[in-house]
Amino acid sequence: MVREDKTTWKSNYFVKLVEYLNEYPKCFIVGVDNVGSKQMQTIRSSLRGHATVLMGNNTMIRKAIRGHLENDPGLEKLLPHMKGNVGFVFTKEDLLEIRGKILENKVAAPAKAGAIAPIDVFIEASNTGLGPEKTSFFQALSIATKIARGTIEILNKVHLIKLDEKVGASEATLLQMLKIYPFSYGLQIRQVYDSGSVFHPSILDITDADICAKFMAGVANVAAVCLQIGYPTPASVPHSIVNGFKNVLAIACATEINFPQAEQAKAYLADPSAFVSAAAVAAPAEEQKVEAKKEESEEESDDDMGFGLFD
Repeated sequence: MVREDKTTWKSNYFVKLVEYLNEYPKCFIVGVDNVGSKQMQTIRSSLRGHATVLMGNNTMIRKAIRGHLENDPGLEKLLPHMKGNVGFVFTKEDLLEIRGKILENKVAAPAKAGAIAPIDVFIEASNTGLGPEKTSFFQALSIATKIARGTIEILNKVHLIKLDEKVGASEATLLQMLKIYPFSYGLQIRQVYDSGSVFHPSILDITDADICAKFMAGVANVAAVCLQIGYPTPASVPHSIVNGFKNVLAIACATEINFPQAEQAKAYLADPSAFVSAAAVAAPAEEQKVEAKKEESEEESDDDMGFGLFD
């Protein structure tokens, strides 16, 4: 196959990126640090039919986006995020589902000296299986050990590498000796683009229930402020009506004024014992209903057992 020249390749890349920006309303901006070609091939295969992966040089990506801003000004929000080793995952499907597919494709990797740790690395208290000649190595890392059955045993859980710190040569060598592969690499979702909006991927975790709870909390705050300053709004009017009714009911109970909604309250104040007896009568009736339901359920379960045994 004839390899196309650099100018033709760039031209085709610009055309392809613009086509994808026009065709797909959503995409992920992903980092591809420490992702090998074989792993990238696996990722492309897993996303085939659901999303399209496109990598490229940042300068070329910015140039293609700037040339397309006349047709879609919202793409300008992508430009500040074209930093480092990044690419795109374009899709028309649900962002949560595609994010799950992206995050599934990770490969375990050893800790290499000089690499920035993406997570905290701990070593559990356990028998390492290493011989006593390695004791000095553990002592150099200030790891408490003892010899048990001819092998080195770590006495306490050790925080070996901290998040966002460089991996030292000694720590990397120890993890290799213990055959521990603490890191996993794959596409890192940095930002999400959806119909002209760019946001952090954590926004995808917000549910409708979370939005409703925040909205209701805001409405409650508005109602509280309006009630305090005496300024009626749709949020505060229902509370104002209830508070007004309470005041009217209190006046009716303290005077001879009467209206249908106040009759029960005034009757209770006149003879509380009558309501106590009514409550005492109602309680056994409720208990009888509960017992009846319980007996019915037991009878149904008995019938089921008999049917299964003698059918």
